[in-house]
Amino acid sequence: MDEIKNQFHVLVNNKDWKILKQELNTLEPLHIAEIIEILDKDDAVVLFRLLPRVLAKETFQYLSHEQQEDVIEGLATNRNQIASLLNDLDPDDRTAFFEELPGKVSQRLVQMLSKEEREIATRLLGYPEDSIGRLMTPEFVAIKPYYTVEQALTHIRKFGHDSETLNVIYVVDDQWKLIDDIRIKELILASPAQVISETTDNRFVALNAYDDQEIAVKVFQDQDRVALPVVDTDGTLLGIVTIDDVMDVAEEENTEDFQKFGGTEGLDVSYTKTSLLELVKKRAGWLTVLFLSEMLTASAMGFFDNQISKAVVLALFVPLIISSGGNSGSQAASLIIRSLALDELKLRSWWYVMKKEILSGLLLGSILGIIGFSRIMIWQQAGFYDYGEFWVWIGLSVSISLVFIVLWGTLSGSMIPLILKRVGLDPATASAPFVATLVDVTGLIIYFTIATLFLNGKLL
Repeated sequence: MDEIKNQFHVLVNNKDWKILKQELNTLEPLHIAEIIEILDKDDAVVLFRLLPRVLAKETFQYLSHEQQEDVIEGLATNRNQIASLLNDLDPDDRTAFFEELPGKVSQRLVQMLSKEEREIATRLLGYPEDSIGRLMTPEFVAIKPYYTVEQALTHIRKFGHDSETLNVIYVVDDQWKLIDDIRIKELILASPAQVISETTDNRFVALNAYDDQEIAVKVFQDQDRVALPVVDTDGTLLGIVTIDDVMDVAEEENTEDFQKFGGTEGLDVSYTKTSLLELVKKRAGWLTVLFLSEMLTASAMGFFDNQISKAVVLALFVPLIISSGGNSGSQAASLIIRSLALDELKLRSWWYVMKKEILSGLLLGSILGIIGFSRIMIWQQAGFYDYGEFWVWIGLSVSISLVFIVLWGTLSGSMIPLILKRVGLDPATASAPFVATLVDVTGLIIYFTIATLFLNGKLL
């Protein structure tokens, strides 16, 4: 990539515009977008200026939102070129771009659109944020049920050039109520004289413009479609949503979940575009909560200060105990949150999850407990460390504690996401640090309680 970057940088510096245009015209829009993404901002803008109108539109749609902003900023001196680009963009892609901009900037750009395109943009931007209405495009082909197949195909040839997709054709009545959708393959194979109403069964899947975009992701996953119609509450066909836009939403949702699971708020823009102060603000909240929670760990150890002073050897295994419980909790939380996201688990499955995690916790805890006891025994017998005459009881204290702590960790990690979902919160907020902190505190209490029972009258 560095070689390609240097090649285009040299061409721009040498102002070899003719060679640059020839090179660009041989490339696909996706490849041009990849080149623009790796170039410096100034070079990227110059390169974009050289693209023909159609190629510029297609390339712009492949750029990241950050790179799109850079291009628009770089074209600021050429109002006509900006207006031409924005008017040519597909409405759904243009809406997604406007949403990433500050309100004043997007409003200024909307005013550059033609009257027709401005009406479309204003309507799409009028839907609630993160609603399906923001994703849809009004560029589709609809036919009437009383058309013959021949009339329908003639209609498609006439109006299908600007359609987002022609895989599916939509059947509407005179009031534009959605009646059905028909795959283009069915029309091509049908008799030319057959009436469209004879090919419909009134069974279709549609999205509501006011529903959350996550619903669109779920429906696309279930239906295996490349496009779905969008209707209002009365069933009137407003537009369509295509799979590429839904994939972008899914990627954004996954990114936000990963960030939350790491113990930080979701970033509004990419990491490279987020300012230092904003980054600190996004991370400070959870970090402070977790730090205050970890203070309980010190309080728990202070409560068992007497036992530690009599048997200092117990303190050697505190890191082992804490990490084992936190790791088991994080594992369980990761599995359950992902299963909830994929809709593999429902809230009513809590008892199934609990039974499974109890068995998993006991088995995993037993494995670690055996390893922990074996480690103490080997170190004692080999002379690596002298745990004293009660080393067996110390080993049993550690191994039994590990069984119960890992069991508690798996239960906590699996149940907390379900509880959060039940009360209407995002399960991803049951982040690994949160579960680990909870298990750290309770794990210490379990460990020192069991050690007190086993070593009372011996070391204690």
